[in-house]
Amino acid sequence: MSEGIRERIPVSGCEGEENGYNTQLLYFTCSSLTRDDRYLFLITDKGGSPNIMVRDLLTGKERILTDNTDGIMKSYVYFDCNPGRGLSKASVCLDSERALAYYIRDNRICRVGLAGGETVLAEVPSGRVTAFTHVSSDGKYLCVPMTDGRALDYDPETEGSGLDRRPIYDIDGRVQEEGLNSYLCVYDTDSGELRYEKTVPKCWITHVQFNPADPEIIMFNHEWPSFDCGIRRIWIYDHRSDEIRRVRTEGNDTLGGTRSHARRRGDWVCHEMWSDDGNIIIYHGGYEDGPAMVGRYEPAAERYFEIALPDDYNAYGHFTMDHSMNLVCDGYFKFPGDVKIVRENSTDNGPDPHKKDGEYICKVIPDWDKGTLTWVPECKHESDWLGQDAHPHPIYSHAGDRIFFNSRSGKYVKVFCIDVR
Repeated sequence: MSEGIRERIPVSGCEGEENGYNTQLLYFTCSSLTRDDRYLFLITDKGGSPNIMVRDLLTGKERILTDNTDGIMKSYVYFDCNPGRGLSKASVCLDSERALAYYIRDNRICRVGLAGGETVLAEVPSGRVTAFTHVSSDGKYLCVPMTDGRALDYDPETEGSGLDRRPIYDIDGRVQEEGLNSYLCVYDTDSGELRYEKTVPKCWITHVQFNPADPEIIMFNHEWPSFDCGIRRIWIYDHRSDEIRRVRTEGNDTLGGTRSHARRRGDWVCHEMWSDDGNIIIYHGGYEDGPAMVGRYEPAAERYFEIALPDDYNAYGHFTMDHSMNLVCDGYFKFPGDVKIVRENSTDNGPDPHKKDGEYICKVIPDWDKGTLTWVPECKHESDWLGQDAHPHPIYSHAGDRIFFNSRSGKYVKVFCIDVR
């Protein structure tokens, strides 16, 4: 093992392979930890069907909070699953301040806290599919992205491919050709009342995130754009003005560093997220016919900073932030002479240009003005990347002293952590 690389610390689901089960973090667009870093919210299929579980990191005790017995509900990423029935694994998000998890089960929008006891807030209208949800920082609103169900109307046996049985047709292409819509549906978390529904024409939305400082502003995406990914991926909706605007535009005005590239519509961009103060958006991706990159956008000043990665940093990964704007990444980095494990990963056959064979969890310290990244490899995550649940999706603790991540190096997905140096 390379100098400085440490062992993973088991957190949950790590008892063994004999009678194991899958346990994973919530999706990285929200934290899985309560604000005091004591309770870790997880999704586990211990007992069969997936449910929400909480682990007390002080005592090590775990408790399953929901009682789903109907498998996984069909949604984005979980294509080959039960329409309108079961737990939507993509839907689970956490209000860290109030230790409340929101989720969709059997097409019902629900809430559960540390004490258990499901509260039904609303129902998903018929004829729609859902994706990753988000709760506002003040805990008052929940955004549920929905799309006309026709977008994912297919037979996984005859029109599906790969580990996740994703459609073989171009989903965004169908959305464009058939004029399908997505909807930003914002609910009151207390009453369950639908506060508003914003229709976004010819769009497939799968990620939504309230601005942490202003819940009237929502960032959303166009998933797997069939054209112009460099400028079609990331959008902002301002509910006050009822205006939608794109985040990343074409241009040569990128700031910072000397290895700059023009922003082009043919670039690949994804995994956008807000800074704590709502003043900055980070994202990553790759330049058209060029290297991978990580970017920063300041909406108020309309300024872009993008840092190109070394040419051989070509392993797909995710970037997320701590409260000090340090990054953590589960891909890209490699030591000179590293030999990649060769495996067939059918989810490589998606819109992103990089193979899913990254091996390290790295703390990444950016200097946006100079255009440099300092990579601090912390450990090997040892995940096989085979399917969405096995993506490490690392997140910092709120204190910034630990990094949690998923990994599957055997039969089951498990959760690990490391202490950050």
